[in-house]
Amino acid sequence: MNKKLYVGGLSFQTTDDTLRAAFAQAGTVVSAVVIKDKFSGNSKGFGFVEMGTEDEATAAIAMWNEKPLDDRTIKVNEARPMEDRPPRRDNYSQNRSGGSRGGFGGGNHSGFGGGSRY
Repeated sequence: MNKKLYVGGLSFQTTDDTLRAAFAQAGTVVSAVVIKDKFSGNSKGFGFVEMGTEDEATAAIAMWNEKPLDDRTIKVNEARPMEDRPPRRDNYSQNRSGGSRGGFGGGNHSGFGGGSRY
């Protein structure tokens, strides 16, 4: 059965291919992905490697945990399952559903006194 590993402390130059090649030394790599920021496309400094078996995953942890890869000492351990997260608070959707964004204080909107747009 496949075993997923978390790999932290990656160099920002590490790619999916270099991660795959490094972990292939410990066994069959099913997948290797460096997590990237969705807006900039830059690495977030961590990734996941899925090894073919439990024994290969154990060998990969022993081989790479606290070892250098692309001039950075990486951490490797068993990936935890994703937890359910509460919905994100989004100002846009909150405002659309009647939430308040705060006041628009500051100008004189009464029509008296200079500078009014009304």
